[in-house]
Amino acid sequence: EVQLVESGGGLVQAGGSLRLSCAASGFSFDDYTIGWFRQAPGKEREGVSVFGLRERVTYYKDPVKGRFTVSSDHARNTVYLQMNSLKPEDTAVYYCAGRLDPLGSTWSLPREYTYWGQGTQVTVSS
Repeated sequence: EVQLVESGGGLVQAGGSLRLSCAASGFSFDDYTIGWFRQAPGKEREGVSVFGLRERVTYYKDPVKGRFTVSSDHARNTVYLQMNSLKPEDTAVYYCAGRLDPLGSTWSLPREYTYWGQGTQVTVSS
C-alpha cells in the first residue's frame, strides 16, 4: 500500500522557519515525482515545489523561490520542504503528493498526482 505521511507543520512567526517531511512507503522511491502543494482557506490547492526523484531535479513556484528548498533522504524514503523567511501568506495546509510519471511541465497540477498525504497545517503569524 502506497502511503505518504507529512509532518513538521506548526505555528511560527513571520520570518521564521519550518521543515516539513514527507515519508513515503509502499513504492519504489527513486521512480517517483513528489510534489508539495498547499491550500489556504477559501482557495484552490496550488503547487509550490516538486522533486523529480528519478531526474534529481527540483522546481519552485515564484512565490516561494529563494525561500523554500526541497531535498530528499533516500535512506529514509523521505522528501523535505525547508521553508525559510516565512510570511503570513504562506499560511495553509501543506500536502505532499506522489506520481509515477516523470517530472514534466504539469508538475504543479494537483490532478496529475495519484497519491496524497493527509496534510499538515502551517500557520505564520504577523
